Amino acid sequence: MQVTKPVGRNASALKYDILSALGVSALSGDKHRQRLVLRLIVLITTRYNWQNNELSIGRAEMARLWSVNERTVKREIAKMRTAGWLEVKRAGVKGRVTVYALNIADLMRGTANVWAVIGSDFEDRMQERHGGAQDGAGQGDATDPNVILFQPRSRSTSAEGTWGRVLAQLHAEVPAQAATWFGQLSEMAHEGERVTLLAPSRFIANYVRGHFMSRILRGYVAIDPSIRQIEVVAAEE
Repeated sequence: MQVTKPVGRNASALKYDILSALGVSALSGDKHRQRLVLRLIVLITTRYNWQNNELSIGRAEMARLWSVNERTVKREIAKMRTAGWLEVKRAGVKGRVTVYALNIADLMRGTANVWAVIGSDFEDRMQERHGGAQDGAGQGDATDPNVILFQPRSRSTSAEGTWGRVLAQLHAEVPAQAATWFGQLSEMAHEGERVTLLAPSRFIANYVRGHFMSRILRGYVAIDPSIRQIEVVAAEE
């Protein structure tokens, strides 16, 4: 897994940028996202090793930090892994705790909707460093030896039916947007002139509704001119 490591030159600024983006993004979401991101931030600030990209902490300690029980910890970590925020680096065996790696690339792309809210200078830095989820800009700063270039995390492009064809076209036209947002959607219903797409979370559903509906509709119409309406719903709604 390739990530942008906030170490070396400007490391402190990079860390603040990551935490700022996470915090502001959380505040723009619903209470469920706010709580999940806050719990991640606590793990990052208390136990994350930036140099080695390692989060080494047991469930009991997470439960203590979050003021919850271990069942809640198990559920929340599963959500973070499903979202692509955390990946298992070393599985816990023989009494050792599981070591996780932080997927900074996916985390930062997931906060792209608030970069401009923080400031134009912040947005420029993020576009240069992490690429744009909105316009597919750059893949990192090739001039900075402390930044490791990454590729977007691979997402499914093998959807079937009309949505599969639309998704393939979107990947060809806007690969960054498709990898970050569209690849997480699936077609739930196709009834006459109306298509309903399913998103895995409210955050993703709301972001797609606010930014990409016209693009998705154009993609459908290009393949099936009878389509007049696109709806995006969240699995947790």
